[in-house]
Amino acid sequence: MNDKLLSRVGHMLNACKTPIVIAFDGPSGSGKSTLARELAAHTVATIVPTDDFFSAKLSAADWDVRSAAERARDALDWQRLRQLALEPLRAGRPGMWYPFDFAAGERPDGSYPMCATAARREPAPLVILEGAYSARPELADLIDLAVLIDAPAPVRHQRLAAREQQDFLEAWHRRWDGAEAFYFTEVRPPESFDLVIDTA
Repeated sequence: MNDKLLSRVGHMLNACKTPIVIAFDGPSGSGKSTLARELAAHTVATIVPTDDFFSAKLSAADWDVRSAAERARDALDWQRLRQLALEPLRAGRPGMWYPFDFAAGERPDGSYPMCATAARREPAPLVILEGAYSARPELADLIDLAVLIDAPAPVRHQRLAAREQQDFLEAWHRRWDGAEAFYFTEVRPPESFDLVIDTA
């Protein structure tokens, strides 16, 4: 567990009477999910994965015509994330939503279905929002601490290769590497975050 992060979160929890929201943003394979679980194990927290709010309704053709900047803009359905998860949890109410169903696989047009069962998160003093694009500017008013989780590209790619099939990874890199590069240089460069953690 990162001591600097744990100390900062502890101070924030002691100072705030309302739930606080921390965003763990960063490129794929940087270790966001692992760090979120570690922090949750040291605190009373609920974790909201931004992967649940991937824009599943867009087809392969929709993604193919988009530029890297447009893919970064549209990857996350931040309106649903805001309304169904962050706003209720910050107000001390449960959050509930239907995640996109990655396990079901792509439809013929390259879009994805939504899960038939709703995800539910109970309120907690700490809400950990984890996933790429989680610190989007449109969510800034609901986020108390924006943390960039990063690692060198070779390390991240090795982690991805250990958990994903090769053909999936090749297609994923073609579509999303440029979008992530745009987002983390033009939309949320490292200096725009409150804290940067290297997990290499």
